[in-house]
Amino acid sequence: MKSDSLVIIPTYNEKENIKAIITAVLELTEHQFDVLIVDDNSPDGTATLVEEMIALHPERVNILKRAGKQGLGTAYIAGFKWALSHDYDYIIEMDADFSHPVNKLPELQAACATGGADVSVGSRYVSGVNVVNWPMGRMLMSYYASAYVRLITGMKVRDATAGYVCYRREVLLSINLDAIEFKGYAFQIEMKFTAHRMGFKIKEVPIVFVNRVLGTSKMNSSIFFEALWGVIKLRWDSIFNRSRFARQLEPRRN
Repeated sequence: MKSDSLVIIPTYNEKENIKAIITAVLELTEHQFDVLIVDDNSPDGTATLVEEMIALHPERVNILKRAGKQGLGTAYIAGFKWALSHDYDYIIEMDADFSHPVNKLPELQAACATGGADVSVGSRYVSGVNVVNWPMGRMLMSYYASAYVRLITGMKVRDATAGYVCYRREVLLSINLDAIEFKGYAFQIEMKFTAHRMGFKIKEVPIVFVNRVLGTSKMNSSIFFEALWGVIKLRWDSIFNRSRFARQLEPRRN
């Protein structure tokens, strides 16, 4: 039976993790989640492994194949549009590498379904610093990047760069997804800031983030610097281009 909640997992060369992460999501018993893999033509055969999982779970596992590597942001935008066209009420972003704890999915969904939030964020920094096995330099970069975002934007979210996020359907319907500019690290900030400026309520759910064990990280310096300058542009737009943050509809409460 189709769930009301969809987990979107973008992939590029995730053959070491993909079957295990799908299985972990499907085995949750507290709440049922369907899965959409957005694969950017991974040369390692990730899509073939996903298709094997679809054969076993045709009603719950789906794949959206893209022609090539086009960036994290565009993968999620494609996934959001797919989720909306298939009538999901709660749409969740999650990495394929187990850095985001799968057992927190029900809590993220519940924060939006019954907890009064429009957007819930799996936060590494809302209750201290909860990161395991990251190099110190990367941890400091991430922590201070979120502090920088709070300073520039005025947004109170402590983990603005987090990629473990649940959206109510109404939020994604209200945002002009085609106007989202950033493709990398800044995409996560832009989505949260847009929701914040439109008056949606954001709630942080504490998680422990564990650095990937298998596969290769996609983070690089160009993605980081996109975020550095992107935050300034977002703040500028919020002052001089207010129409960008106008709601298209009022969110419907349960």
